[in-house]
Amino acid sequence: MKAAIAEEYALHSGWKRPPVRISVYDPRWPEMFEEERRRILGAIGPHVVAVEHVGSTSVPGLGAKPIIDIMVGIRSLADAPLCVTPLHLIGYEYVPKNELLTPERRYFRKGERGAGTHHLHMVEQGGKFWEEHLLFRDYLRAHAEAARAYETLKRELATAHGSDRGAYTNAKADFVASVVEKARAEKS
Repeated sequence: MKAAIAEEYALHSGWKRPPVRISVYDPRWPEMFEEERRRILGAIGPHVVAVEHVGSTSVPGLGAKPIIDIMVGIRSLADAPLCVTPLHLIGYEYVPKNELLTPERRYFRKGERGAGTHHLHMVEQGGKFWEEHLLFRDYLRAHAEAARAYETLKRELATAHGSDRGAYTNAKADFVASVVEKARAEKS
């Protein structure tokens, strides 16, 4: 459903997404996150509860799309509008249309459209989005075999789905959900 809305938007806006490309792990990704974390805290620190490196670039050794995913936890999404201008001043574009897809998240991107360098996911710290992203990341960090399986799946899907990012993302959903469930079971 979410992917269908995104693809519909891409069709009508005339913008075509570039193909999904999985890069080999870059050991600079954690440093790039830390540098950006400091910039974000400098811009919106009073509103921030926590900042986490999530997504595939946060898992040592895991191949990924070369985009740093940053999850910014705030107390309430009602504070998010106060962060738009300060984040814009450090290079982030607010993308409100994504709230149709994921209403519990405010999404910002940095870099040229289609060639972004950072994705910022602003959510309520401790909410479902927050919890599931940390469970997934931490499980892959602790289980090398799961990380390898995820990378293999991503490479296969990138080849199979080319520029259809919606199909690529949807095809990963079952794997991601199964890892989150394993992580929950392991924590209990």
